[in-house]
Amino acid sequence: MSIYRVIDKLEAYVREGTWVPLGHRILSEERLMEYIEKMRSTLPEEVGRAKVIATNKERVIRDAQERAQQIVTEAVAHKNELVENQDVVRTARTTADVVLRDAEEKARKIRSGADAYAATVLAELEARLATALGSVQKGREALAPSPAPAARPLAEAAAKSKRAAFDAQEPAAQRDTVDVS
Repeated sequence: MSIYRVIDKLEAYVREGTWVPLGHRILSEERLMEYIEKMRSTLPEEVGRAKVIATNKERVIRDAQERAQQIVTEAVAHKNELVENQDVVRTARTTADVVLRDAEEKARKIRSGADAYAATVLAELEARLATALGSVQKGREALAPSPAPAARPLAEAAAKSKRAAFDAQEPAAQRDTVDVS
């Protein structure tokens, strides 16, 4: 039982005592002695605990300060680690942006080169097909029955014109030819 509880009980007993004239109360001496004895028996226990607390106070305060310092040190280390990680992430993002821009530029150049190459190959194919078409037309003309004498000079003039156009295309086609091997 704590000392405060014993004091509360003693106080309640005094208030419950019988009143007599001239403002006095009648209390049992035996009961008062009982409360005093309880106080004495409780007091050394409480005083002992207080002495232990007072003795250990310095050690408890020192332990609390050491623990607080350890918590602060850990927090600073954690903060520094987070800052370093943030710097690493920022650097990685910057590097990734640079690499991505370089890759996009290279892809654009490759696409542009591929388009130019395709245009060259198609132009060469067109020239070869024009040559082949001219040969086919010459062959058909050679196999066709001879036209009437009046139409012959007109057909010959057309053939000469086609031949001249064909001959003019052939050197240009050879100049534009790209070796694809």
